Amino acid sequence: MKMQLLPDDEYMHEVEAASHFNESMYFNVYDPAKSVGGFVRIGNRPNEGYAERTVCLYLPDGRVAFVFGRPEIDGNEAFDVGDTRFEVVTPFEKLNVAFEGKLVLLENPLEMADPRRAFKENPWCECNIELAYAGISPMFGGQLVDDDGSPLGESEGFDFSRGHYEDDTWQVDGYGLRDHSWGPRHWQAPLYYRWLTANFGADFGFVVSRVVRRDGSEHIGGMVLTDGKYEYITQATIETDWEGDDLYHRRLHVRAKTSGREWAVEGEVKNLIPLRNRRTSPEGEELTTRISEGLTRWVCDGVEGWGLSEYLDQIVDGRPVGASET
Repeated sequence: MKMQLLPDDEYMHEVEAASHFNESMYFNVYDPAKSVGGFVRIGNRPNEGYAERTVCLYLPDGRVAFVFGRPEIDGNEAFDVGDTRFEVVTPFEKLNVAFEGKLVLLENPLEMADPRRAFKENPWCECNIELAYAGISPMFGGQLVDDDGSPLGESEGFDFSRGHYEDDTWQVDGYGLRDHSWGPRHWQAPLYYRWLTANFGADFGFVVSRVVRRDGSEHIGGMVLTDGKYEYITQATIETDWEGDDLYHRRLHVRAKTSGREWAVEGEVKNLIPLRNRRTSPEGEELTTRISEGLTRWVCDGVEGWGLSEYLDQIVDGRPVGASET
């Protein structure tokens, strides 16, 4: 077995038979000089007839501008849902992100825990986003394939994406991360996960991933970019300081080990918005998943960086399941 990543993987993939087949692309960015950043995602679900579209901007004064929708689609030809589109200019090197539409403006981003109320009771604003992404490091990841190049399916019981890699204006010049994945996806598949991304400049950054499956097993992954090369993470621990009755992550203490060294990183969430996904199980049970998106200030070896800390938890009896374990 080996990991394979081809230039064609920058484009759309053949739709598989699984009803919950998903192909998504995600971009985040943060400019510490302007104190502004955010993320944009499109997740095509062609067999279900819609796409998941999310736009989130963290503003300098603490407000968050946000929108989520499920626009109808009839295929998987492009990441283009009308108001949001992604363009591959040169595979692995240049991509463009564009959005033109309305965002809800949240003085208190935690209000998005009740999205119906948040969208109704907060003002909306017109927004135009144009971002140009230029690759500064090698691509990381790819699809697991057999020795003859044929794709390998998901491991049993882990069905969560196969390939993974007022008028105000801000000119953003910062660093970020982008991700492209395809394959069956249910947000309810893992028990919980932690996905941490950080940029400290053009030559230093990391991704740490910890996914806990419903059978209790876990997968640790990610990498550290240093001196223009990736060091794969083989072990990692994430300790979390939680805040409030709803238990949102606020401080993170991360230790990650590569073949070269052990890294100690401290994270402080400066702004957070909780997102929600609901799905009915085949047995008729209403399943609720919370995805908390935290704009995070990181410190490693005395150097400051910025990025996102994404905490996904299944909500059971009103509580995020992972909060009792980390």
